[in-house]
Order: sequence, then C-alpha cells, then structure tokens
Amino acid sequence: MSTHAATAPAALPAESAAPSLAGKALTIGAVGLALTAVGVFVSGAQTVAMSYLVGVTYWTAMAIGLLMLVLIHHIVDAGWSVVIRRQWEHGLASFKWLALLFLPLMIAAWVKPELVWPWMDLSHKTAEGTVGSDVIYVKKSAFLNRNMFTGMTIAFFASWIWLSARLRKASFSQDADGDSKWTQMNRKTAALGIPMTALSLTFAAVYWVKSLEYHWFSTMYGVWFFANCVRGGLSIGIIIMVWLLQRGDYQGGIYNKNQLHCISTLAFAFTVFWAYVTFSQYFLIWNANVPEETFWYNLRELNHDGSTNQWWWVGMVVLFGHFILPFCIMLSYRYKTTPHIIRRIAIWILAIILVDICYNILPALKDANDDPQPFFSVSLLWVATSLVGVGGVCVWAYLKSFPTTKLFPIRDPRVKECLTYHE
Repeated sequence: MSTHAATAPAALPAESAAPSLAGKALTIGAVGLALTAVGVFVSGAQTVAMSYLVGVTYWTAMAIGLLMLVLIHHIVDAGWSVVIRRQWEHGLASFKWLALLFLPLMIAAWVKPELVWPWMDLSHKTAEGTVGSDVIYVKKSAFLNRNMFTGMTIAFFASWIWLSARLRKASFSQDADGDSKWTQMNRKTAALGIPMTALSLTFAAVYWVKSLEYHWFSTMYGVWFFANCVRGGLSIGIIIMVWLLQRGDYQGGIYNKNQLHCISTLAFAFTVFWAYVTFSQYFLIWNANVPEETFWYNLRELNHDGSTNQWWWVGMVVLFGHFILPFCIMLSYRYKTTPHIIRRIAIWILAIILVDICYNILPALKDANDDPQPFFSVSLLWVATSLVGVGGVCVWAYLKSFPTTKLFPIRDPRVKECLTYHE
C-alpha cells in the first residue's frame, strides 16, 4: 500500500441540510420517547419495558453492525468501501446516546428486578418453585446475576464508545494532515476491536435477550445476533449511499456502480450467512430434542392446548422475509446495482430484522395461561414508539456528526483505488 495519500478532487466539505434535519430527528425522537413513557400508565410497566428493550436492542444492533463494518474495512485493507466508510463512522456517534437510553432498563433492573429479567429476582415464582431454588438457574448464577449484568453492560458500551472514538479520531485527523500513521492506528484498533466487539456483542445478546428465557441453551445465539447486526449495518450503508447519490454528493467521480454492487453483494452474502446460522440453531435443537432447548421454539409455535399461536406465523414471516425473498431478488446483478431497487431491499431487510428481534423478545411476555402474548397486541404500539424514539436520537447523532468533517476521506491511502474501482 502506498504511504502517500491521494486526494479526491470532488470531495469537498460535507454540505447538507443536516442542522434542520438533525433538529427534526431529535424532535421526533423526543416525542417517541415521551409517548413510550406515557405507555407505562396505559399498559403497565412490564409491557412497555419489554417493548422498549426491543427498540434499544434494535438500534444498538445497527450501531454494532456499523462498528464491525468499519473494523473489517481496516483489517482487510479494503479499497471499495472507502466511499461509504465515513458515513459508517458518523453512525458510530450514536453509541454514547444508546448507553444513556439503556439506562432506564438498568435502573429498572435494580428497582424492580423481575420487570424485564425475572431471574434477577430470586423469589420470583416459576413452574419449578422460585428462581433461587431452580437448579438450572443455580448452575448459571455465577454468570446470571444482577451485579454481573450491570458491570458487563457498562463494559459493553464503554468498549464500543472507546473503539468508535479511536476510529473516528484517526479517520478525521487524516483528512487534515494526510499522515499514513492514522491508517496504521486504525489497523491496530481493528486487530484488537474485532475480537473485543465479537465477544461483547455475543454477551450483550445473551444478557439482554437470551436470558429472558434463562432455561434456554443455544451456542449459536451470538452468531445470530452478529448476522443481524452486520446485515443492518450494510442496509443502512446502502440507504445512505443512495441518499447521497440522489442529493448529488457523490458526483464528480466519487461514485461508480461497482461500489454499490460490492456493498449489495456483501449484503447478499450475509443473507445466506444469517440463514445458515438460524437453520443450524433450529436443526441442532430439533435433532437433540432436549426439553431445556426445545421449549423455546415450542412457545413460538404452539399454545398449551396444542393450537398454533400467532408466533408460528411470525416465524414463517421471518423465514421467508429474512432469507428467501431477499435471496431470490439479490441473485440479480441488475437489482443489486439499481439504486432505487436495492434501497427498497435494504429497507425491507431492516424491517425484517425488527420482526426477528420482536420474535426473540416479546414471547417472554406471558398471559394468564403462561402462553406468550399474541404478536398483534398493544405491545406493538410501544415497540413502534420506542423504535421511533431511540431511532430519532440515533439519526440525530448521525446528522449532527455529518457536517463536521469531509463527506469522503480524501486523504485515505486507498482513495485512488476506490475512485477507480472496478470488478
């Protein structure tokens, strides 16, 4: 790799309607969060807290996906992704706000421990008696306890914020002086950051989501969450790339169709990866037929009386919407390189990731017969307000960061390769 940075002739300081758009995004986010808070008095604290967990988990997954993509970019020394890397870096600005937005759930864990994660209350009644007398919980208690949950969650966000700050600082500084030391710094950060982020996202998925059904065992869960994170990050990258193209920011030789083809092909690859991981988890649990594992899927297929519940249909939507539909569409080169088509596919994938996260979290809400509450229930309203609330803050963080630096990393050592990239 050359140590001399090339300069993109058309990469000017990022102009935008960012200040006004950012203000609107923050206003929408504040309204969404306020409505979610009101929901506590309308539908009860538990229903709203579980719905809020969906919103926070979803947007944290998107931010983790952006972080992983920046880390992967640096560790493999990619050329084509220079064109979109700066936008991924702007997205990393949301981590500190996500940490703040997770705080209500942390407070709830200490004030009313059984509200979201019942295992935090040892006196909580279960089919086996109480959590404290449950043999399965006792065996997991060194890991599943409130102090560990709190400390690990703080460590997760601290590591993501720290990695994001290092990556952004080096990238933005290189715009000013063009020194290749910043590229080397980011490579070292990526070498440490990839295993750090892989472990932290895995434990975050286990603590925040999987432990809602603490009896359940799955060795694939962290990889499932990773697949959704990266698919979300890629989809956001596609949407931003098309947005910038339509605004005219990618004119003057910055954008070419091959770059869009690369990010779309990577999204296609992770579609297959998600399917492989999800099928492997289901097949291994079905084949082993161990009650401590199969019950998780049984809850999402059948009621106690043997009738099919709504979650079975949601599972079918996830199967066809998450894999079969995008897989078939993205087989086409034309669809992957046509901006308005691939943008629609990206939006669809983001929507299905939300359904997938609902599928993993909301069945933990039980009715009087200890069956999962139906998918179509009032909890979806609070999922929507939480999604808008947290999402509005994340979009505001991105738009606030957007005009602070160049649209494009003009002095990246591989900028010339990116601008002339071809398949």
